[in-house]
Amino acid sequence: MIDYATILTRRYGDKQWSLNGDDYDGLTWLSDTAKPTKTKLDGLWAEVQQEIANEANAKIASRQAVLDKLGLTADEAAALLG
Repeated sequence: MIDYATILTRRYGDKQWSLNGDDYDGLTWLSDTAKPTKTKLDGLWAEVQQEIANEANAKIASRQAVLDKLGLTADEAAALLG
């Protein structure tokens, strides 16, 4: 299922809009610019999903880098933090 709220927040966060429900029919465009079409938003979904996955992977890599600097495994860090 396409998450229109996520797409709109990430790609049109500087615009004014409201979304009633989870589908395109609930989108009310409040900005002076043209409302993006359903086709446009649907086309952005894969890109936004990849962006989210990349951010998650970067966060994991960052955590691992910290653990590596400390000389700890993830299990050891979890045991220390309780």
